[in-house]
Amino acid sequence: MGEGRGREARIRTRDGWALEHAVVTLTDATGEQVLRAGADRDGTVRTGEALAPGPYTAIVTAVGYGPQASTALVTASGRADVGTVVLDRTGGTELPPPGLWSLDPAHSSVRAVARHLGISSVHGRFTDFGGTIEIAEDVSRSRVHAVIDAASVDTGNGMRDKHLRSADFLDVELFPEIGYRSHGLTVAGQDRWTVHGLLTLHGVEREVDLSLAYLGTSPDPWGGLRAAFSASAELHREDFAMNYNQIVQSGIAAIGTTLKVELAIQAVRDARNAGAGGTTQGA
Repeated sequence: MGEGRGREARIRTRDGWALEHAVVTLTDATGEQVLRAGADRDGTVRTGEALAPGPYTAIVTAVGYGPQASTALVTASGRADVGTVVLDRTGGTELPPPGLWSLDPAHSSVRAVARHLGISSVHGRFTDFGGTIEIAEDVSRSRVHAVIDAASVDTGNGMRDKHLRSADFLDVELFPEIGYRSHGLTVAGQDRWTVHGLLTLHGVEREVDLSLAYLGTSPDPWGGLRAAFSASAELHREDFAMNYNQIVQSGIAAIGTTLKVELAIQAVRDARNAGAGGTTQGA
């Protein structure tokens, strides 16, 4: 918890967002509350209040999230560090209700990161995509289907985007769509799964696994029900016949052959499954 008599805790959601409304309460060995403090906008709780050395219980709470308790040891110097505490949404271990869910592009993102000159990263995204998630009673039988408009690639540089759309890379004239269709799901941990599926990219179909995390379900302001997920995968351009590259004077490839794909997904429950109905209205 910092230097000297500092005490600090960093409160985060499972997908890494700061919880600025979190509260940390410290109780001593007798169960008596000795400190209570709220998080700042960065999700960090800091306090310089002096405490007697010894073990304390740190209880972290936030509205809409399950509480978390851990032991904090205050040393003779008054220093202690609760560290980073990850809170799960209330009911986060319950999967979304079975049925058909539609991806909401307005509140989702499909991003990719590539190395440039071996020293930095270039970030890009696709702006036009859609798909469905079919959640089965037997979760292992759940399925995902997604389609991306290859020409919607956007790296923030028009010349680079034009090159990426060309035959050197995506070749969007011949292969206008990127598709993914899953065929299996295995448990990888609490609220985490590995999605097994086929990715069709640049006219080539390959097996690609997605590391999937379920982030929770919540009603939206328009009467619908939403579920949130994050997913990631690592791709190699050569696997999809995209072999273009340049070697700079130092012998380093200008563009890395490995792509890291990061997905942030919101899906809306299909009204035909929900009774009351949902919508993909955006804010």
